[in-house]
Amino acid sequence: MKKSFQFLLMLIAFISIIACSKSDNNTETVNNPEPEPETPTTGTPVETNPPNTNYSPAFEGQTRVNRVTTTTPYQANVITSSLTAPWGITSLPDGRLLITEKGGTMRIVTSSGTVSSPITGIPAVNSSGQGGLLGLCIDPQFSTNRMIYWVFSENVAGGTITSVAKGNLTTTETMIENPTVIYRANPSSNSTAHYGGRILFDATGNLLVSTGEKANSNTRPLAQTVSAAIGKIIRITTSGMPASGNPIFTGTGALPELYSIGHRNPQGIALHPVTGELWQSEHGPRGGDELNRIQPGSNYGWPIITYGLEYSGQPIGSAIQQQNGMEQPVYYWDPVISPSGMTFYKGNHIPEWQNNLFIGALSGTHIARLVITNNIVTGEERLLSGLNQRFRDITQGLDEALYAITDAGRLYKIDRE
Repeated sequence: MKKSFQFLLMLIAFISIIACSKSDNNTETVNNPEPEPETPTTGTPVETNPPNTNYSPAFEGQTRVNRVTTTTPYQANVITSSLTAPWGITSLPDGRLLITEKGGTMRIVTSSGTVSSPITGIPAVNSSGQGGLLGLCIDPQFSTNRMIYWVFSENVAGGTITSVAKGNLTTTETMIENPTVIYRANPSSNSTAHYGGRILFDATGNLLVSTGEKANSNTRPLAQTVSAAIGKIIRITTSGMPASGNPIFTGTGALPELYSIGHRNPQGIALHPVTGELWQSEHGPRGGDELNRIQPGSNYGWPIITYGLEYSGQPIGSAIQQQNGMEQPVYYWDPVISPSGMTFYKGNHIPEWQNNLFIGALSGTHIARLVITNNIVTGEERLLSGLNQRFRDITQGLDEALYAITDAGRLYKIDRE
């Protein structure tokens, strides 16, 4: 009996040693009675190239967070490749997609890939450089009023300007009737870069529009000037007037339509599906692409603070990344990915994507998936990175699939297998 008891004690000790050995070995798979996380991480960032700067982030998780990997099988199919430099995409009430093309046309595309003839009646655009027919959205009452809103680069005295227009789509879907320019983001300049160009409706039925600072050395500082509408997020009514409830900026000639200031070239805006807050992405220079959570009345720093350099490699301004009274980006990229249009995922087709942010990357040639927890980016994934496509915009269709357009003219549908 004594020998049996001693043998039992030795057996228990041996099992305990093996268990401890396994738990200390990170390469072993340990069974966990707790549910697996929806988005497993690998502990390494997706970005493997060296940064352009030696700047330090302001907080942990501001850049190069852990990689995440989608576990749900999904597929990406090309619906059509016959578009010409598509720039903006949105869903119509029947599930078809309305798309702008940079040269100045709109088209409707069905889920099976049938592309309409060009929709005519759109005012002329300046499609040189980064300009053209840009972002768009439809009126919440589109089914009855057939109203479309869009952003474009317009020729005016003194150069070009970021403008907002609206018009009615005819029942034949061949023409825009009564096109009207409702807003112009002054001042104009002779630059054909950094127009911004995204537009969406907020929960109050007003329009949020992103404008760029036009890239010139003399216009860049105007991102900080409250009497100029460039380098800003603006909030206007459907008639182009300043919306009620806008924040009040102090300073000579402060514009009542301003919502936030201090932006470089914001090409992505989206409303969070839970909080309703506005999120925005913008192009940095050499390093320093940003993701921002926009707070009304706030200053996002450009060109005073930045995590990037001049394209020449020289520092920008005083080479500072933080300053009192200026907001930090939630996340930044160095090297850049050139973030463009973006959307939050909401739906059940791929549950682990719920409330994740998807951003089209131009120079990065992928779609960035960001997992956001308590307004902090906690995971990053690169989708479709092997296709060598510049992803210009992305939206979620009424069927819950993601639809992404590329500069090469492709329209992708991304959904569960």
